[in-house]
Amino acid sequence: MLTITSLHARQILDSRGTPTVEVDCTLSDGSFGRAAVPSGASTGSHEALELRDGDKKVYLGKSVLTAVSNVNGSIAKALKGADIADQRAMDKTMLDLDGTPNKSKLGANAILGVSMAVCRARAASEKVSLWQSLASQFRIKPGSKIKLPVPMMNVINGGAHADSGLSFQECMIVPTGFASFTEALRAGSEIFHTLKKILKEAGHVTAVGDEGGFAPHFKNSDEALSVLIQAIDAAGYKGKVQLALDCAASEYFKNGKYIVDGQTMDSKALVDFYGKLIAKFPIVSIEDSHQEDDWNGFALMQERYGKKIQLVGDDLFVTNTQRVKQGIDQKVANAVLIKLNQIGSVSETVDAILMTQEAGWNAVVSHRSGETEDSFIADLAVGLQTGQIKTGSLSRTDRVCKYNQLLRIEEELGAKAVYESPFGRE
Repeated sequence: MLTITSLHARQILDSRGTPTVEVDCTLSDGSFGRAAVPSGASTGSHEALELRDGDKKVYLGKSVLTAVSNVNGSIAKALKGADIADQRAMDKTMLDLDGTPNKSKLGANAILGVSMAVCRARAASEKVSLWQSLASQFRIKPGSKIKLPVPMMNVINGGAHADSGLSFQECMIVPTGFASFTEALRAGSEIFHTLKKILKEAGHVTAVGDEGGFAPHFKNSDEALSVLIQAIDAAGYKGKVQLALDCAASEYFKNGKYIVDGQTMDSKALVDFYGKLIAKFPIVSIEDSHQEDDWNGFALMQERYGKKIQLVGDDLFVTNTQRVKQGIDQKVANAVLIKLNQIGSVSETVDAILMTQEAGWNAVVSHRSGETEDSFIADLAVGLQTGQIKTGSLSRTDRVCKYNQLLRIEEELGAKAVYESPFGRE
């Protein structure tokens, strides 16, 4: 029997210089695992609670020493000597100890840090890659070919991620027409640098936002997407790279109306607005088209465009199986964004992925705007065979480390690795 001998948490800083939780786990055979917890800026109101201390004199109220104390205290006490054979049982112990619907007692950041660290330690003990351990733990059988995820690369930041004036939070490039992840990543990098040159020549500032993308001041979404197409073509990848949007519409929903590109519109008019963009640009995916509780708006998007493109719920679903099931029943999307810290444990995250896949929907594993050098989500995307990953632009180590981990996994897999588009629209 393999058991936990020690758990130790500490406060570290994320990619925005804001405190977050890091956890070390040591097992009875000496195996060791470490994990760091990400944090979001554009957060859904239905997410699990990220516990922060609130003392404005220390890190402006953002310190996480209470969550750290919860790991080193009650969680460590409950799990010391526990058998790690079953990740669900490990996570359930923490959920029961917390006892709240949104993890507000111990903090989702405390619980998730432990959950991820245990996964890493188990993989070390098994002497296999983390993605293999995750696949085995949750009984995923990918077969003779193993999918590397298609990346959705946020090269133009807006919304809550940048002070650019752009309504949409993320304008992404999606390299679909390639035979390998390595080739797709190369294309993304070349387009990113080509885009920088185009922006600089046009007089735009080329500083980057939270997720490593540029944050130029565009007058509207049409201009932003047109510049992306220009960069794709100039880099020599016309037809091989598509576009995707994370609208994060909750951020521009005010007093019952949506304010986009200087226009004020209702839910139905917003659907028509997206339709014009879909007709004009090679968009394969739109995320959070409407405010997080505008179920009717999402349903109309799915009815109109669901057979043409991927429609993703993020703030709508918050990686919560209850909300995902409601979405499946009401046919409000065809894909779910998956974020570990939205729900707060690895097993609950996997449950959301499996429910999504069983419904025939796409699952898109995602980072947060406040990230760390932890590349856990790269292994999660491969282990659970999601086929897609969102982890930012082609700059900042906190983003690129996930891409680099996927390069290592593809190298490890060799001829078993497969890279294919999950989209019907090419």
